[in-house]
Order: sequence, then C-alpha cells, then structure tokens
Amino acid sequence: MPRPLRHRIEAMNLFRALLLHALLLTVAGLPLAALPGRPLEGPPAQAGERSPSPRAEESRWTWPLSPRPRVLRPFRPPPQRWLSGHRGADLAAAQGTAVLSPAPGTVAFAGTVAGRGVIVVDHGEGVRSSFEPVSTGLPRGEHVERGQELGTVAGATHCAEGYLHWGVRVEGAYADPLAFLGLDSRPSVLLPLG
Repeated sequence: MPRPLRHRIEAMNLFRALLLHALLLTVAGLPLAALPGRPLEGPPAQAGERSPSPRAEESRWTWPLSPRPRVLRPFRPPPQRWLSGHRGADLAAAQGTAVLSPAPGTVAFAGTVAGRGVIVVDHGEGVRSSFEPVSTGLPRGEHVERGQELGTVAGATHCAEGYLHWGVRVEGAYADPLAFLGLDSRPSVLLPLG
C-alpha cells in the first residue's frame, strides 16, 4: 500500500475512534469535557501513577461473561487525557456470547454508535459501565440485576478474534474495569533491593 494512502487510512481510523468516544459520552449523557484519562478521584493522574481503587462494595462486581474470560487487552490509561490509550478491557468472547450486567443498575443507553451496538448501564453514584459490540433488546430505563443478560456479543472490530470491550467510568473519568472485580491489571514491576 502506498505510504500516503496508509497515513490517510491511519488518520481516518484515529478520527473514527475519537468520534466514537465523543458520541458515546454524548449519548450516555456525559459532558464532552469528561474525555478519558482522569483517575477515579482527585487530581489528574500523571504518567506512571495508578488511579485509586474502587470502593470495597464495588469489588462485589462479577465478570460480564461466563465463564471467566481471557483478557485480550487490559486497561492502559494514557499519560495525558488527550493521548491515545486503551480505556477499557477487551475480553475474549465469541459472537453470540451472552453479556451479563456486572452489578445492579439501570440501562442508560442501548443503541448504535459509529456502527457498533453499545449498551451503557448506570450503577448509581456516578459509576457507569459500557459494553460493545453488543446486540440488545433492552430499552433505556430498564432496571437490571447483577448477572442479568444485557444482550449478546455482536462481532469483532479491532481485535483479530471475537471480543467484548468493557469500559467503566466514574464521574466521567475512565477507570480499570478489572479493579471493580478486585483485580489489578497493572504489569508487574521489579523494584531494586535495599
């Protein structure tokens, strides 16, 4: 592929990703100023800092897939809000796999964003989880319980194999979904002795 064409395609893909995030925030009722990168609370995280852990009661969340899926791509926040990063976790899932609510809540949005099915569940106190690509028949305002089926995985997009993208936002700031399960998805780091 000629170099200028490849750069144009890469730029279009970046534009589509930014547009998808902006549309998802807009349809979920969040301000556009709440774009990714802020920690759960306090000042913006700097490169290498970890977002605070979710409250203890949030660790009673369950996986949105059963059985426990393989994590294809973990949460990797960017060093600055406007930079690229991975603002959720991609979980291995075949098309048609049931997507389950990880905690009780209310469907805040169910529809198509940038050609992909998306469902957003509001868990209260500013905590929302989102799932894509998902096919669902649940209407906005529907109450869901932990473990209740939200819909089914509707196909793959940016991963070679089937997946479910799971995002969590707290007061508009993206957070690591695995932390809500009591897991730590950060890479291991060896520290010097002494």
